[in-house]
Amino acid sequence: MIKGGEQVEVRSKAEILATLDKSGTLDGMPFMPQMFDYCGQRFAVYKNAYKTCDTVSGKYIGLHLDDTVHLPTRCDGKAFDGCQAACLLFWRTAWLKPVTPSGDASAAPVPFPSGGCTEADVSAATSREVDGRKLYRCQATCLLEFTRPLAWWDVRQYADAYRSGNWSIAQILRGLTFLGYTYGTRAHRRKIGAPARWLYNKARFLWGGVPFPRRPDLFPQKKSATSNAVLDLKPGEFVRVKSFEDILATLGKDGSHRGLMFDAELVPYCGKVFRVMTRVERFVDEACGEMRSLKTPAVILDGVVCQSKYSGQRMFCPREIYSWWREAWLERVEPMALAQPDDVQRKTAA
Repeated sequence: MIKGGEQVEVRSKAEILATLDKSGTLDGMPFMPQMFDYCGQRFAVYKNAYKTCDTVSGKYIGLHLDDTVHLPTRCDGKAFDGCQAACLLFWRTAWLKPVTPSGDASAAPVPFPSGGCTEADVSAATSREVDGRKLYRCQATCLLEFTRPLAWWDVRQYADAYRSGNWSIAQILRGLTFLGYTYGTRAHRRKIGAPARWLYNKARFLWGGVPFPRRPDLFPQKKSATSNAVLDLKPGEFVRVKSFEDILATLGKDGSHRGLMFDAELVPYCGKVFRVMTRVERFVDEACGEMRSLKTPAVILDGVVCQSKYSGQRMFCPREIYSWWREAWLERVEPMALAQPDDVQRKTAA
């Protein structure tokens, strides 16, 4: 198993094409056109992608992958008409060569016979017309074609979380303790979980934890939020994420604001300051492959990703999907108001 931090070199275009079938895939995983830009470059492996989460079916269960890693590379959307999701790319280990401690790239041959794929085939496979609709095909939309379901009780995934180098023993134990407490006490349930949530919030100061992140009991009893703060944020501006309590007040009874869910994984970022990375207005819907436009734009904040700390079967997923934020959950911070650079929360992210 390749661990995070190990040095690899992306194989040449010819070597990679030799691993692909005519549809531009290796064992069901598409190699996307923009990935050719990285051929010949060297990277430290960001994380081993032994696991990911199902964002296609809507079940959000865990999925298992073989021989796959994440490099610090994200999709730029250029081959997909400007999709702005910026997904972390999957890399088959067959597309990479290990770099020895002396700095030499392994001369290991391509481990698969040529499937006769060309660069034009890879580009052509990114979309197709169906009944007058343009459907896109990328790693995100094809996720179920190169993964298999991973049951929450399969203990091998927790061993892999450590073996991969993605997580420390302490992080794994904290995660499993949270899951055990949440589901053992029913703390995630609206009514019967109230005592367990109260106890958690009283005790969390002992370890410096965030408030219990799933609070359906505090969702306003209205169908959906109608208020919409318009900050017209631009990339490079600074914002402070509002408090958890203030954000809860903007949600409907389903936990969303104008259709965008406020997920438990966003709670650790409450009250912190970040730089706006980009606005999100269009994206490829992973469930059907169609391009969607947001009626109310959202923003992505620099380094703010799903950490898979509080999400059941998604626990320890290394995919680090960028979180989307409504402007109603943020407040602009002028640069001069920042006491010092450390006020801005940063993280080395792909």
